[in-house]
Amino acid sequence: MSGMYSYLGLFLCLLSVCSVATSFSSRRVILREVNDNGGDHADYAVELNVTNFDAVLKDTPATYAIVEFFAHWCPACRNYKPYYEKVARLFNGPDAVHPGIILLTRVDCALKINTKLCDKFSVGHYPMLFWGPPTKFVGGGWEPKQEKSSIRVIDDGRTADRLLNWINKQLGSTYGLDDQKFENEHLPSNISDSEQVARAIYDVEEATSTAFDIILEHKMIKPGTRASLIKFLQLLTAHHPSRRCRKGTSELLVSFDDLYPADFETPNRLDDDKGSVKNIKICGKDVPRGYWMFCRGSKNETRGFSCGLWVLLHSLSVRIEDGESQFTFSATCDFVHDFFICEECRQHFYKMCSSVSSPFNKARDYALWLWSTHNKVNERLMKEEASLGTGDPKFPKKIWPPKQLCPSCYLGIDQKNNKIEWNQDEVFRFLTNYYRNTLTALYKDKSIVGNDEAEVAVEDLIVANNAIVVPLGAALAIAFASCAFGALACYWRSRQKSRKYFHRLYSLKTI
Repeated sequence: MSGMYSYLGLFLCLLSVCSVATSFSSRRVILREVNDNGGDHADYAVELNVTNFDAVLKDTPATYAIVEFFAHWCPACRNYKPYYEKVARLFNGPDAVHPGIILLTRVDCALKINTKLCDKFSVGHYPMLFWGPPTKFVGGGWEPKQEKSSIRVIDDGRTADRLLNWINKQLGSTYGLDDQKFENEHLPSNISDSEQVARAIYDVEEATSTAFDIILEHKMIKPGTRASLIKFLQLLTAHHPSRRCRKGTSELLVSFDDLYPADFETPNRLDDDKGSVKNIKICGKDVPRGYWMFCRGSKNETRGFSCGLWVLLHSLSVRIEDGESQFTFSATCDFVHDFFICEECRQHFYKMCSSVSSPFNKARDYALWLWSTHNKVNERLMKEEASLGTGDPKFPKKIWPPKQLCPSCYLGIDQKNNKIEWNQDEVFRFLTNYYRNTLTALYKDKSIVGNDEAEVAVEDLIVANNAIVVPLGAALAIAFASCAFGALACYWRSRQKSRKYFHRLYSLKTI
């Protein structure tokens, strides 16, 4: 009997110990959650390691990068972090005061995973700061005695003021630690800077992602608008200037029938599908970024999305072939009519679309029509903004292109109508260079465009002249069947050619 009581006592003792341990563990969890909720905001500087170092620096839209090599156990590094963060606040993140100029990053050399990375840059003390174009860090390194390196050591950045002064000397800028968003008095007019124009590719991505976010947020995909969205997706899949956006729109297009079947109607289904569609990032996981670069206005409410959307439409107009001109025209007009949420703008644009009496047969004609339409919009807005004082003082609406950008585009002034007489051949040449060649130049420099041959098959299937909207499931079945037949045909032809070639070679040898 006493033995039984002994066992019972031991059980109760263990139970009490477990209870205390559980209670203590719970308190630790609660304390940890309270501390997490009450912690500081996320760091502005981007933490890098060997696994993402090259990818982040290759993909950033920033012109320059600063990489801080530090060790988390180093007291001087911990003390320096608040200074570094003050400067990073100006340039990093969606609320950056001066976005797209410098990317501030840090690498913890105390982590074993980063040992070889830190060795490549000959890190000899902590913290150690490097400056250079982001792509020069990719796959690169630094040696103390290295000559003509694009990567430089920042030798005077021990406080936030000194680091920002060093940056200002490199850029010829006057940035201050107290600068606030959209209060930059030194915002450059960037329409004639080819490097700035090339960076507009990031704004095109931003505008594309923002447009689809608006469509989903306002539940604008309905049975009556479904076909126009599919047509515009087809256009983007084939001709969007960003490879990331072409990939994202093609993924959405392939799954569109499952997400939005032709007979969907119920609100619940819409909500479910909205969540599913949001899993597809139209232009990549980090877009929209929350800021504009080429299209950034001097005030928060100016330029931005509308500018990015116009750049997208113009870039599409100079990338299409002649046989796609009418399809592009109708896809663009229908998309604006069904999905552009500014009512007055939407109606005004669609009215100009409706005034076109004959179909477009040449890509040149469509590009010039869009250019002329954009100028008409600008003419209307110039008058409204002048009377109401709502325009951007640093980026006023103007007739495009201005004479200083394309003197050869101007023939003169029609005195009777007080209208510009244009050399349309020169205008088209300018549009092609500006919205196609220059726009993608930065991607080519960064090797982001890559080889598009793998995408050609998908693009050829999705976009064609007078394209007909068909169920994607059937289209893919036909595509796979066609590919299989094509592969067999190519194999048969290659065998025939081989036989013919070797037979001919043998015949020549016998002569």
